[in-house]
Amino acid sequence: MTTEAPTTTIEPRRAGAYNTPAVLHVSHSVTETENFAAAFAQTLKGGECIALHGDLGAGKTQFVRGLVKGLRGDGRAVSSPTFVLLNVYETGSLKVFHLDAYRVHGPEDFDAIGFSELLEQGGIVVVEWAERVAQLLPDHAIHIRLRATGSHTREISVERNG
Repeated sequence: MTTEAPTTTIEPRRAGAYNTPAVLHVSHSVTETENFAAAFAQTLKGGECIALHGDLGAGKTQFVRGLVKGLRGDGRAVSSPTFVLLNVYETGSLKVFHLDAYRVHGPEDFDAIGFSELLEQGGIVVVEWAERVAQLLPDHAIHIRLRATGSHTREISVERNG
């Protein structure tokens, strides 16, 4: 007997819900987190900046892996860019620029690698530990918060501000 992975749909943000999460999802496994991110990727058109928030081990890199898979890229190529600051993934549709602000000393470190230019490339810019470079994020950034609620369970909230 085969079982199919549950499908995840992302509903468009309701008008008037500016300060509330557009989507709140509970994931019970890494696979569910990746599937949610892959479904979310289908809503992206290019030019978005995604700010990832969450404690160490919350699933930020797994979310990026699912995002890349959802854009028809190789999810196995995704790794945390903690020590290199930036990884770039080619996908079947959009280029993904994956940054990690965990070890940066301030916004000037992101400026040094051309963060503002990445935002103009028409791809998807994803920033882990985004709160460390909050002043550089565009107003239209999509904020995704991952919170561990158990050893395998995560709450994922998605906030679109523009």
